[in-house]
Amino acid sequence: MGQPADSVPCIGISINFIHADPTRPIFKGMTLQFLEERMTLSVQRAGAIPIGLPDLKDVPSTAALLSRVDGVLLAGGADLSPSSYGEEPLRPEWAGDRARDEYELRLVEQARRLGLPLLGVCRGIQLVNVALGGTLYQDIVTQREGALTHRDWHRYDALGHPVRVEADSWVGRLYHGATELEVNSVHHQGIHRLAPSLRATAWAPDGIVEAVELADMSDEWIAGIQWHPEWLEAPDQGGDPRTCAGGRACGGTVFEAFVDVCRQRRGQARAAAS
Repeated sequence: MGQPADSVPCIGISINFIHADPTRPIFKGMTLQFLEERMTLSVQRAGAIPIGLPDLKDVPSTAALLSRVDGVLLAGGADLSPSSYGEEPLRPEWAGDRARDEYELRLVEQARRLGLPLLGVCRGIQLVNVALGGTLYQDIVTQREGALTHRDWHRYDALGHPVRVEADSWVGRLYHGATELEVNSVHHQGIHRLAPSLRATAWAPDGIVEAVELADMSDEWIAGIQWHPEWLEAPDQGGDPRTCAGGRACGGTVFEAFVDVCRQRRGQARAAAS
């Protein structure tokens, strides 16, 4: 038998934008808001109902929307705008997506007000860091001497590297205290100055932060990872999302653990309200 509908957590996922383009052959001149399929299916396989969180443009509507979900997942996508953390772009192509930043910053603000767990993936970890007062490298290779290549357009999600993990952290506990994982790498920006309330819990070989969580998770629950777990061990690629040979940081474990956090926090909130 399946679970009762009201026992299945609902996870809100931040959307991506394709901004208005008068030269586009379909939806000419219109802005599109969309979800990436593997992220949506990963949340569903983890035992939750994935719900896209459209940009409703104002705080009251955002708050009303978030009142219907049990947790928020900040998805990957376009670069953050340096203006979101008080800088000017070093190059025009690193100007980022300010409109999406503003939308997701509203999501973070209202999710925290409602006490919802937050998980950031790739762009999401960077957004979390900026929302809590940190900054980013606009381009890791340009700004950090000796940096790895963290993004290769041609290899894309086939590019990867090991990460060193703090065993006593949320990510470390997912993998039974593992201190090293193999992850994919599809980003050219990354955390520069860590937000004061966060602690780093995983690092690439060049020292770039690859996972964070709140230093104190007793009241709020916020974490982020720089890699894309939804693209690892995907069933449509012949993999099993629950099997992680050789310490590979599979998607199933990350999303199932986040869904469990959301389920537990919802249960605690209901008990406190009764």
